[in-house]
Parts: sequence; C-alpha cells; structure tokens
Amino acid sequence: MNAITPGKDKLGFIGIGYMGRPIAQRLLAAGFKLTAYDRDRSKAEGLIPYGGAVAESVAQLTSGCDVLLSCLPSDEAVLNVFNGADGAFASARPSTLFMDMSTVYPETSKTLARLGSQRAVDVLDVTISGSTPVAEQGALVLFGGGARGSFDAAESIFRAIARKYFYVGPSGSGATMKLVVNSLLGVGMQAIAEAVALGEKAGLDRNRLLDVLSQTAVVAPAHVGKLQRAMNNDYSPQFPLRLMNKDFGLILKLAAAVGAQMPAARAALQVNEAQSTPGNEQDFSAVILQMEKQAHLDSADGKRIGIGAGQ
Repeated sequence: MNAITPGKDKLGFIGIGYMGRPIAQRLLAAGFKLTAYDRDRSKAEGLIPYGGAVAESVAQLTSGCDVLLSCLPSDEAVLNVFNGADGAFASARPSTLFMDMSTVYPETSKTLARLGSQRAVDVLDVTISGSTPVAEQGALVLFGGGARGSFDAAESIFRAIARKYFYVGPSGSGATMKLVVNSLLGVGMQAIAEAVALGEKAGLDRNRLLDVLSQTAVVAPAHVGKLQRAMNNDYSPQFPLRLMNKDFGLILKLAAAVGAQMPAARAALQVNEAQSTPGNEQDFSAVILQMEKQAHLDSADGKRIGIGAGQ
C-alpha cells in the first residue's frame, strides 16, 4: 500500500466524541482534508472552524474518502456503523483503508477485518492510550493490529496524533493490547484511591497527601494529572467512568476466554459501579470519592458499635 500523505489522501472520520474530536483537530492541523460524520451533527459541525467538512451520512462519507477512521463508544456502535446496506463497508471504494480506533473486544476487530477483506479493503485496529488533554497535545500512544504494510502506510496519520505508535500483530492485536493497558489504568486508579483514603483516615492533610503522591515514582504519568485535579475536587470527565466500566467488562470477558485470573480488576469494577450514577458523567478518577465515602461510612459505623481509639 502506498504511503498516506496529507496533500493526496482524503480522510473520513466517524465519531466526534471525547477522543474523536481532538484527534480530528490534530489531523486537520497537520494538513489533512477531513470530513466528519456523527449522529449528533453539531459535534461534526464543531470541526468546521478548523477546516473540516461534514457528511450527511456514513455512506456519503465512506464513498468519498481514501482512509476512514472511527472512534466509537462500544462494540455494538462499531458493528452498526460498519455493517448493513447503509454501513461503511457497503459504500467503500476498493483499496480504502479503514482504521478503527474504538476500544472493543478483539473478536469485533477480527470480524471487521474479515468483512473488510470481502470488500477488498484493509482494516486496522489502532487503539489509543491517553486522555482528552493528551490527544489535544498530539501525544497519544497507539497500538496497531492488522496488515503490517497498511500500518506502515499510515505513519503520517500516527505522527500527527501520537508521540509513540506500535505495531503489535495481526487483526485484534491492537484491541487486545488496549485492554491489557486499560487493566493497569483502572486497577492503578483504584489502588491510588485506596491509598488516598488510607492517608486521609490516618490523619494526613488531603491536599498535601495528593500533592506528594503525585510527585512520587510509584504514580504512573497517566494518573498524575488525576491527583492534581482531585485537589480541586474536579472530576469532570476526561475519560468517563462509564467507559472505564465498559472496558473492565471487556477485560474480564477476555480474561474468562483465555483463562486469566484478574481478581484486582474484578474488585475495581465493583467500586467503579458503586460510584456510577446515571446522568452524572464523571471521570474515572472519581473512584477516589467512592473510597473516601466508604472510609467515612466505616468510621461512622465504628463509632456506633463502639470501635474507636480506646478499644
């Protein structure tokens, strides 16, 4: 496959959400011609000031692009967009490159690749590590699965949106790598939340505790900003809690399929679910609030049943 270049190749983008929007903006800033589609038209129109165009349908978008990128919230959304008489595959020109950046179950990525081959189009699963601010900076880390030649041909796209990008294997490998990475992301956030609750309950000043933790070697870069925002009680979504819960579901599904034991991930999902409130979108770092709440309730229960410093 020939190398993709900003001046020659037209990009289509489906899904202008938390991650899709900043990725699309970076591609436009890099000189790519990009047309977007989203079920919420206003989200696609938000790219117009940056030089983007808006498609009226998936079919219109796909029929006019050389590379189609998608960043969607679930396996069901991905399959619905790609399949069917009005789906992306039905309208694709031969030799179009599809690049799905959604976090999905690996078998979904393999299904897309299989359906794409029937239409003479290549499909890559190129998954994303990084939050919305990281995407805005063009500093994502990407994991690619699919044909190596297609991955190499898309390097100009990767350079525009990522600081590092890795080819990890055949179709489904990018999706698998993303679930491995997000298991660490979610379990690590839970560990931090427990540590914060422990320190507070033991008498440490909350803001000082968060500040010092953020400067230690044991806190991963992905979590450092979460501690800084927690100092301001800012849990507005950069990576929504509901999406972390969805990813935990995929992680545990994969673990069951391959026979891997993940007790910490299972426990972290339970805490995430306890913090989740329909209609109240929070960042996944809001598990800090849940552990603080549980520590407070435990303290109150202890006083009621006579457990305290004198016992």
